[in-house]
Amino acid sequence: MTQRDELLMTPGPTAVPPDVLDAMARPPVNPDVQAEFSPFYRDLLDKLARVYDTDDDVLVLSGEGMLGLEASVASLVAPGDEVLCLANGIFGEGFADFVEMQDGDPVVHDAPADAGFDPEAVKELVEDRDFAVATMVHCETPTGVLNDLGEVLGVLQDAGVLTVVDAVSSLGGTPVPTDRIDVCLGASQKCFSSPAGLTTLSVSDAAWSKVEETEQNSFYASLEPWRDADIPEDAPPHLPYTHAVSNLYALDASLDRLLDEGLGEVYDRHEAVAAQCRERGRDLGLEPFAESDALCSPTVTAFRTESRAGELQERLADDRGVVVATGLGDLADDVLRVGHMGYNADPDRVERTMDALADVLD
Repeated sequence: MTQRDELLMTPGPTAVPPDVLDAMARPPVNPDVQAEFSPFYRDLLDKLARVYDTDDDVLVLSGEGMLGLEASVASLVAPGDEVLCLANGIFGEGFADFVEMQDGDPVVHDAPADAGFDPEAVKELVEDRDFAVATMVHCETPTGVLNDLGEVLGVLQDAGVLTVVDAVSSLGGTPVPTDRIDVCLGASQKCFSSPAGLTTLSVSDAAWSKVEETEQNSFYASLEPWRDADIPEDAPPHLPYTHAVSNLYALDASLDRLLDEGLGEVYDRHEAVAAQCRERGRDLGLEPFAESDALCSPTVTAFRTESRAGELQERLADDRGVVVATGLGDLADDVLRVGHMGYNADPDRVERTMDALADVLD
């Protein structure tokens, strides 16, 4: 079976639509010297702000989504700062590693991997400690758990704690409460269904103030150089470094797809295919990892597989040409993940995937 025949249903990178690939193949301009890059880039940032649904500054960094996680912490955390890391999965826990790299003091608040965060428990924590920043993940991709962050963000906002949210695998597929988030992180290869290589961020005024007062020990993994980026209408922009123009062309086409469809319709489509995937899974005797459907992400479904994930993944790819993902860490062989985000949030693609899984289980 050729690579073209395969159905890529992983939770990022996703399959990339043909028109996005075509956009990426356009001859690139030189953003450092050609004025026509500026209006294109300004328009792209405007589209991105509409997807974020924010009036905050939006940035695009040349680097895979992990760059955004590291850069946000490196930019906001000074030595000795206490940082509350809310964690119910690998990526939530991983924020603590970035905090330690900055000589900050991470306080990890663990929640069950199949459940969300308790706002009352978070409230007790912030009443007793002086946290500079709090980090959390909206959708824990390895377990398919979508955290309801509304109340938690309200508690942190009331306490004056800056918030950093990894929305990499939810942004563009389900509503994100960006109005309560100081730094909201996204990436090109998830719900945008664009090639991997770009990080997106929204940055609040309060976050910029903290960046300015925090000594920066990096250039590339810092937001500070982007604070004064100049994008005139009729001259080349002044950016910290040469941008990944071809990736930007692809991202621009991806944003057009979302906005042309309408974000409400996009979110409804993701909800519908997620329900379809869970229903088919249950028909096959597979239960979602999350403790309730309310916590199941509309962008990725993680099924409990009891030490069979690796075997099922291999047979799906070899026998049926369907590529899915397993879990990570301790759950590597106990979770099988179907990505239905972006271009893959499609009933026919989900049906083919679940038909293939039914055949393999038989």
